[in-house]
Amino acid sequence: MATVTTHSVADAILIAASDSSGAATKTVSMPIGVPGYTLHDEQRTVPATEPPVLPVNKDLDFIGKSPERWDGPAKVTGRARYTADVQLPGMLYARFVNASIPHARVLSIDTSAAESHPGVKGVHVIESLLGAAVLRDPALESTKYPIVRFAGQPVAAVAATTPQAAEEAAAKVKVKYEALPFVVDANLAREPNAPLVFPGAADEAGTAGGGGSEGGIPQTGNIHGPAVHKKGDAEQGFKDADVIVDARYITQVQTHSALETHGVVADWKPEQLTVYSSTQGTASVRDEFAGYFHLPKSQVRVITEFMGGGFGAKFGAGNPGVVAATLSRKTGAPVRLMLDRQEEHLSVGNRPSSDQRLRIGAKKDGTITAIQLISFGTAGCGTGAGCSGPAANLYKWASLHTEENDVFINAGPAAAFRAPGHPQGAFALEQSIDELAARLNMDLLDLRDRIDENPVRRVQRQIVRKSALWKSRNPRPNADPGPIKRGIGLSQSVWYRHLTMDAAAEVRVHKDGSVEVLSAVQDIGSGIKTVLAQILAEQFGVSPAKVSVKIGDTNYPVGPNSGGSVTTASLTPAVRDAAWQAAQKFLASVAPALHATPADLILAGGMMRSASDKFQPIPFRIAAGKMNTDEVSAQAKRIPDYNPGKYDTYGGVDIAEVAVDTETGRIHVKRVLAVHDCGRPINPAQVISQINGGVIQGISYTLFEHRLLDPNYGLMVNANLDKYKIAGSYEIPQIEVQLTESYIGQSSTDASGIGEAAGIISAGAAIGNAVYNATGVRIRQLPMTPAIVLATLNQPQPSMESL
Repeated sequence: MATVTTHSVADAILIAASDSSGAATKTVSMPIGVPGYTLHDEQRTVPATEPPVLPVNKDLDFIGKSPERWDGPAKVTGRARYTADVQLPGMLYARFVNASIPHARVLSIDTSAAESHPGVKGVHVIESLLGAAVLRDPALESTKYPIVRFAGQPVAAVAATTPQAAEEAAAKVKVKYEALPFVVDANLAREPNAPLVFPGAADEAGTAGGGGSEGGIPQTGNIHGPAVHKKGDAEQGFKDADVIVDARYITQVQTHSALETHGVVADWKPEQLTVYSSTQGTASVRDEFAGYFHLPKSQVRVITEFMGGGFGAKFGAGNPGVVAATLSRKTGAPVRLMLDRQEEHLSVGNRPSSDQRLRIGAKKDGTITAIQLISFGTAGCGTGAGCSGPAANLYKWASLHTEENDVFINAGPAAAFRAPGHPQGAFALEQSIDELAARLNMDLLDLRDRIDENPVRRVQRQIVRKSALWKSRNPRPNADPGPIKRGIGLSQSVWYRHLTMDAAAEVRVHKDGSVEVLSAVQDIGSGIKTVLAQILAEQFGVSPAKVSVKIGDTNYPVGPNSGGSVTTASLTPAVRDAAWQAAQKFLASVAPALHATPADLILAGGMMRSASDKFQPIPFRIAAGKMNTDEVSAQAKRIPDYNPGKYDTYGGVDIAEVAVDTETGRIHVKRVLAVHDCGRPINPAQVISQINGGVIQGISYTLFEHRLLDPNYGLMVNANLDKYKIAGSYEIPQIEVQLTESYIGQSSTDASGIGEAAGIISAGAAIGNAVYNATGVRIRQLPMTPAIVLATLNQPQPSMESL
């Protein structure tokens, strides 16, 4: 049984020196590498206040194991309270009035009929739109009302005593428009004579969830760009190359389609604005409310007990939050505003499209001499369509040249979406790497071994080589006779060790033996509640089910926003530090009653025992009763990584097996092997669940999902879950996940995130490479619908078109 005591489990801890701030430090020995492959010990200099080094997972009781989800019973029994379940006394229900055309000046808004409708208590006309790009020079477009830039843009809202009354009243609001020319096709929007979405240059600032763009980027017509980045001399790199792969790739717009739509309940009181929000970030929502309404942060409280998915689109107050709060202030009553499914598709985010020209030059031995990426993508009336992350960060190259362009169209703005830009970028890069291997007559894995310096992915490729699925691959394309052709393809992914120091927790131990952890972090479904319970369980030797986890409330210590794979890496070290500090106080409090010293006391297996056998083991609850105070507590905040910058990326290798029906064009993904790492996996089952979800979402993106806009009317024609096709149970393959347990010696938990790299990045390219292996034909466009597959199979490969 593992024991985490008040003294170190490392072989040696030496008080060695002090850091630049004068704080005491110590040198510790930490496990580094992948067990069974590269595991070894390395020394780290860490603050003297850090807890003892954790052993590898196999030597621990709760960390690295997979207890049931801490909040699972509440979810499956219906006790979990989501935003739409919040009921406050006197609560009103709000509905948006949304623009019915894609581009217009609003001449007038008549709310009189809505105001007189039975049950209506408040009406609000929207004065400024959040989440879209704005003109650098507002004088170019001075109007009383915000310009309508997409069909579905909210222009007003009503609040009433029932949802039905609110919906009826919203329909009575009369909006008079002056229709303006519009464009919803990104290719047409790039034409010199295309209707302008903005009459001048426009920018969108980045948000808590990503998106936006750099300032000062040139703009011509609807083309916001290029944003140019150069490292080395790409022109010379291509001259030095023995082989050049040059290809064009196209990906579509994907909407988030989270199970729970955006929504808030806002309760404006003179002393405090309380917001119940379906959000990934209680802190970012609080900050946006405070900024918009010019309130002190201390007067805004955001609560999220449970939420039903976000994928990156739920980080701010947004238009629903600002409008609900405004109506609450006007009416003096709480207001709930939940979007319907159509509004969710139209107005609160999507993954941008991409049109990429990717060139890769290489020597005969595989060394990459140059990568050039020129991309255009649409984030609607927003920005953030870049996709160069994989090209810039996955492989070693001598020179890099990227030019990224946003194309404005009259459609809803994008939002961060699980690994922003990377599924698009990897779809192009990883197919081109396969094509490069073929041109060089090199094995696909050998080439990647040559150009990929990441030590964990090197291990993952070894695992892939040994897998039965990869061994069953026929390296010769189009080898199967008959119309159904089998193929296996591979793709790699990269993501980044993003951290925030705004991650803190408080741990309390009570005299009745209860233990609790508090943090404002929100659980978007990935299981951070269970992870926090496991960390406390490991420290105090109690079952995770016995730990009380209180999160999702800005009244608690600051928590990181749940996105970008930031949460686990940022928060768990703070939680473990707080737990260890609370344990020291706890042991010091009970030691006198047991005639022992704190260093002699050990917590494990739900018991307290003496290392020197001074007393018989006693239950933790009985030991807590001997505290000399009713409670001990400790609060800790995230400290910087021990060795920052050394391990700043991670990822995985995914293999897909497909069957391609060359008569119907249907692609069936039969099996997927996903080999991924996330540092120390705190809860392997939850990590695997994340990867399963990423693979499924990646398959759905690759084969089905596609926002369709009518070019004649500017309306989305599939703004529902009936016609907006998402992968269902019939399309889900057999998924095998192999976790690469990887230690990097960066924090007291050594954990990283998994949400971004988990399958979603590499699924498209893996399927694309599998289709090529099956048919000998490369499909460079998403989604790979039967129509696109048949058109590609039945025609010669198209020649390169200049972007």
